[in-house]
Amino acid sequence: MTPEDLLRLAHVIGATVLFGTGAGIAFFMVMARRTANPALIAHVSGTVVIADTIFTATAAIIQPVTGHFLARIIGWPLSEGWIALSLCLYVFTGIFWLPVVWIQIKLRDIARDCAATGEALPQQWFRLYRIWFACGFPAFFAVLGVIWLMLTKPDIALFG
Repeated sequence: MTPEDLLRLAHVIGATVLFGTGAGIAFFMVMARRTANPALIAHVSGTVVIADTIFTATAAIIQPVTGHFLARIIGWPLSEGWIALSLCLYVFTGIFWLPVVWIQIKLRDIARDCAATGEALPQQWFRLYRIWFACGFPAFFAVLGVIWLMLTKPDIALFG
């Protein structure tokens, strides 16, 4: 296996983990929320925070690193239209993902407190959840866009 093949493999695995973990986290949080059970939500959101830390954060670091080296080995300038657009979408995704990390931690902590005291989830939890949910859509579709750009490499003239 050549260095280029290894980078491609790492890059594809990173994209898959990034997309799959994001979709999986969203699914399990939505399903837990439907129960309105603070103990279940505390457990699921605790797992979500761990998964986001281990998988999403790692993939989020691996993607630009492997992408940069892959572009260098192949000879693609980062100003190539589809690459530049991918990078813009990647930053766009990060703008939505970073607040979501903080929100997930808050959701977990509020649910844990409610589970410990036997109280129902407060309105603050539901407000934060709606923000978390709303942030997921643009990030999800931006990642889909990045994957599409990676696969199709369309001739897009952004510069020049």
